[in-house]
Amino acid sequence: MLRLCFVLTLLTFAGACTGPESVAPIVASGAEPATRYLWVTRWDYRTDADVERIVREADEAGFDALVFQVRGAASTLYPSQLEPRAPELAGMPADHDPLEVAVHEARARGLELHAWINCVPSWWGSVPPEDSSHVYHAHPEWHWYDQRGERQAFSEDFYVSLNPCLPAVREHVIGVCEELVTRYALDGLHLDYIRFPQEPPATPRGSGSDWPRDARTLELYRADTGLAPDDDQAAWSAWRAEQVTELVRGIRGMLDSAAPLTALSAAVGSEPEYALEAYHQDIGAWIEEGLLDLVLPMNYSSDVALFSGRMERWQARADDVEIVMGVMVKGDSGTRGEELELAAAAYGRIAVFAYHELFDSRNEILTTQDAEASAERAARRAALLPLGRTVEPQGE
Repeated sequence: MLRLCFVLTLLTFAGACTGPESVAPIVASGAEPATRYLWVTRWDYRTDADVERIVREADEAGFDALVFQVRGAASTLYPSQLEPRAPELAGMPADHDPLEVAVHEARARGLELHAWINCVPSWWGSVPPEDSSHVYHAHPEWHWYDQRGERQAFSEDFYVSLNPCLPAVREHVIGVCEELVTRYALDGLHLDYIRFPQEPPATPRGSGSDWPRDARTLELYRADTGLAPDDDQAAWSAWRAEQVTELVRGIRGMLDSAAPLTALSAAVGSEPEYALEAYHQDIGAWIEEGLLDLVLPMNYSSDVALFSGRMERWQARADDVEIVMGVMVKGDSGTRGEELELAAAAYGRIAVFAYHELFDSRNEILTTQDAEASAERAARRAALLPLGRTVEPQGE
């Protein structure tokens, strides 16, 4: 396996790699695995032309895999039988299918296509969904309630969440994953927010709220442990982490049966110990059980020393799982910091967050589309692109 190491120069662009369209995932054909991944958010596209442009620009920039978001807040950017249409596609025809276009365009250019879903979030923002069929309205019992019996409140620019401790919630999320991998020729399924998104503002500072404390969750916890949450905080945290792991196990089992050639990846915290403590995300257990094919640590920092230290710790797991180091290219971190982040990971496989930080798009949620922002993106592209598609290993 390629091991990540530090390289303080960007690689030279190795040229576009195109191939014939295929109905099967690229990774099933024996092709070399991708080395340059690009996250594309649900706010970056709306029309077929948007998707076509995204794939073309990514390909020309040297990326060979797209991590393409199709589920953000229990609503989908493809025609689903299980969840309503995402508001990002409001007003588009009912049969409009950006994912189908993305798969087609990626195949034509020889790029891998990984469908990206947010697992635990239910809804984003400060007002409830308008669609009465949305899970927020249809299953209020599937959501977070604290020790006072209060349902998690909406917040600006963040999520309210589903409760992964409930078997019905896990079954629903697994069903959405199965719908995706059986309907589309995907190279991968990418799990994001596969944790408790309980950082502020989801849990307001000073509120003391502890999630989830609904009656059904407490019943399940007592059945498994004989305890109440306040009896043993460590046991309560460990049990919640195990429920998230159970969701990953369920998705892995479904994939092994329904789409064994589809790779399973997850975006995970860059510091596993903290991710487990703060968000009940037990990355170590997932790796030890072989639940994931790829791990994408979100090593988002312009502090080169911090970034490098995280890299070193992840190197210790390189024999256990394929690692694709996640880096952020963001305007306020400074071009030099971005260059060092990319260069430090360039020897191995990298995933760049995100398309909207490099290219103009429809995205007005995470960035702006004015002339100044567009010029900043152009400067960023000049500094960081093109990216090499392949690297030569230096030793074992």
